[in-house]
Order: sequence, then structure tokens, then C-alpha cells
Amino acid sequence: MPRFAANLSMLYNEHDFLDRFAAAGADGFKGVEFLFPYAYSSAELAQRLRDNGLEQVLFNAPPGDWDKGERGMACLPGREAEFRDGFLRALEYAQALSCPRIHVMAGLMPAGVERDVLAATYIENLQWAASEAQKAGRQVLLEPINQRDMPGFFLSRQSDAHALVEAIGSRHVQVQMDLYHCQVTEGDLAMKIRQYLPTGRVGHFQIAGVPERHEPDVGELNYPYLFAVIDQVAAQCNWQGWIGCEYRPRRGAAVGATSAGLDWLKPMLQAG
Repeated sequence: MPRFAANLSMLYNEHDFLDRFAAAGADGFKGVEFLFPYAYSSAELAQRLRDNGLEQVLFNAPPGDWDKGERGMACLPGREAEFRDGFLRALEYAQALSCPRIHVMAGLMPAGVERDVLAATYIENLQWAASEAQKAGRQVLLEPINQRDMPGFFLSRQSDAHALVEAIGSRHVQVQMDLYHCQVTEGDLAMKIRQYLPTGRVGHFQIAGVPERHEPDVGELNYPYLFAVIDQVAAQCNWQGWIGCEYRPRRGAAVGATSAGLDWLKPMLQAG
């Protein structure tokens, strides 16, 4: 049975952020993820995790200036020092939160820069990050993101992500396989799970309904079937990771919106 983590950046938005931990715990989640922790002290976040019996399974390294549209720095020439400072800060939070995984966003491709130059910068930055992550006992994750939701993002296909992991050459770099982004970009999800999960290069899954990015039981994907595929393949290769619920509740931020949309998940949470 897959383990499911609530993405607190997208779920429980009727609550202030720090109150979302209790809401997720009350609904039966045992793990949480979110985009960024840096607006809060690591001590406060760690206390919320302890108080609600939750594991922190994933968060993102600093992405640059998010409010101005930046979506990562890892592939951007000239931003190496800023990238490294941000990643070291992420490692400090990961230590305080006992979080094993840090997602490093690649970034948007700047006009006039050849893709080969961006790829070389990306690989060099991630090789450095992998070395630092190894010292700290953490994993670096890279995620393909679809071009509809994030036009110009450097990385959008699973095959490219896995090729980059091989080029980086570290066991401390893995792929964050978001099935929503994968379906929008290329589809064939069950076969891609069977292809990539046994390689040891998949560190984390994320899910959402397609195309609206609502609950997984809304839209074109048959998630019960995909969960069964993950279960089957995970048992064969001893994969024991998490599935992050990174979707926008279709009821929005109304009181109880997230909880009311969990009928698809409640039987699995109770079984777990």
C-alpha cells in the first residue's frame, strides 16, 4: 500500500499554514510535504510535526525570487553562488525537520542561452549538491514539470530527467516523478512506472487529477490502477517511498474543502 503525504502548500488552504499540520494529522496523514519552509523557523515547524505525529518527507530548496516568477536556479549560469547558499540553507532545515529529500527546481530557460550551456550548469550544480547531500545523509530530487503549467521550464520529460541523473553520477540524486506533469507531457504512465521505478532512480511520486489538477478521482486518470501498479513494482524492487498529494481541492479554500474531497484516499489511510 503506498504511503501518502499531504502537500500543505496546496491542501487545507482554509487554515493558516502552521495550522495545516494538525488538519492533515486529523485526516489520517502520516507524512507531509510543502514547497518552502523558509518563512518559518525550523524549530516551529519541527514542533508542529511532533505534535501531530507527522514525518516531513519533502520540501524545495530556495528557487530564487518566486514572487517575481523565478522557478529555480540550478540551470542558470551566473547564479551558482546563490544556488549553493540556498541549498546549504535547505540542508539546515532538512536536518532540523529530519527530512530526507530536497527538491531542487531546475529553473526557466533564459532567452539567448544555448540548452547545452544550461545543461552543463545544471549538472555541475547538482554534482556539488549531491556531494553536500551525501555528507548530510539527504537525497536531492529533480522534477520534470510540464510546459503548459510552467512554460520554459528546463526539464519536462522523464527520459531527460533520468539521463541527467545518470550524467550526474550520484546515488544521492533521484527523480521526483509527478504523475500529473508526466500525463500532461507524455502519458503512458503505467509503463513509465514499470520502466523507471526498478532503476532506483525514482525517489518520490506526486499525484493530481488531470487536467484540472484537482483530486485524483476527478479527471482522466485511473489512479486506483496506477496505485496497484506502484504497489506491484515497489514490492518487486523494495521501493518504500511516498506519494505526495499535490493537488488543488476542487471545493477551493472553503471550510472543510480538503477533508470533504478525501473519499478517494480514506480507505487507504485507514488500511495503512
